[in-house]
Amino acid sequence: MNPESETRRRWRLILGEQAHALSANLESQDAAMDGALAALYDSPRSAGLGPSAPSIPRWLGDIRKFFPKSVVQVMQRDALERLNLTQLLTEPEMLEAVEPDVHLIATLLSLRGALSNKTKETARHVVAKVVEELLRKLAAPLQQAISGALNRASRNRRPKHNEIDWPRTIRANLQHYLPEYQTVIPHTRIGYGRKRSALRQVILCVDQSGSMAASVVYSGVLAAVMASIPAIKTKLVVFDTAVVDLTDELHDPVEVLFSTQLGGGTDINRAVGYCQSLVQSPTETIFVLISDLYEGGVESELLKRAASLIASGVTFITLLALSDEGAPSYDHNLAAKLSALGAPSFACTPDLFPDLMAAAINRQDIALWASRNELQATRAAAAT
Repeated sequence: MNPESETRRRWRLILGEQAHALSANLESQDAAMDGALAALYDSPRSAGLGPSAPSIPRWLGDIRKFFPKSVVQVMQRDALERLNLTQLLTEPEMLEAVEPDVHLIATLLSLRGALSNKTKETARHVVAKVVEELLRKLAAPLQQAISGALNRASRNRRPKHNEIDWPRTIRANLQHYLPEYQTVIPHTRIGYGRKRSALRQVILCVDQSGSMAASVVYSGVLAAVMASIPAIKTKLVVFDTAVVDLTDELHDPVEVLFSTQLGGGTDINRAVGYCQSLVQSPTETIFVLISDLYEGGVESELLKRAASLIASGVTFITLLALSDEGAPSYDHNLAAKLSALGAPSFACTPDLFPDLMAAAINRQDIALWASRNELQATRAAAAT
């Protein structure tokens, strides 16, 4: 196919049947691809993909055949939003045919009450598939980042002879190598730190409101990974107007996700109050509030609690989202007030979360860390 014909073909597929002027003839596979796109995006024909249409399984098969996985996930999401195709998720046969991703799982969890027992069993398999994929992607980086940060935080700079970490000490003193003696003079000695059962406590406090759905999924998986690291004590608390502690479920991230209840109101003050009661050693505690900060509780009490936690030595971080979508809609005024107290607010992607935890463990300036990673940390000036 010559370049001009290929260009016409591509524009024809992009613009759909409205592109009469292009007069591009589509071959059989392109025609089938065009039909799959038209069923979703051409409004005159969208009714053909309605909830009762028998063509939905065929349409799901077509888009999986013609488009890459990332595009399939976008089209499924558009079908749910544009055409309200809850049938995709409420019938086992449909659910088995979809391409699962974080957003689809979040929608599935929000529909949990409408699922039959048979569909719930299928849903667990679908959720488990996504959790397995996330663990494969996120577990190793998070474990490595936290373990490395804990080692650096506990390193002993004045070790006794039997506490010296010789490989690190030699690397740190290579500039002091004496060729005539073929030896390194250890001006700086680096030793192993004293082992403690739990060097840090991490508390994730996660907003379950509908807008935070993807953040809930990522938080559950990442909390489960951190719970597998013996050197830190991880707590997971989710909330709407009620507060639920899911720490005991962290051995099973699938069960964690099925224990959440997406939607409902928001009482951040109540949740932070509960988490405050979990703090054992303030200076060794990292508290991460994951919320868009649309407070339905008492804001003044929330700010008092936040100020008290920060004054006691707790590292307080506010994540406006823990997802791949960037900064969501959030309460700029409350974010600025928390920032003024010393709790910077910014959205964070899951792949940057391990480095964020490492920075917090090493007591770095979190607002500066966010700036270096091109994340827009909310500052007090934003309140004006």
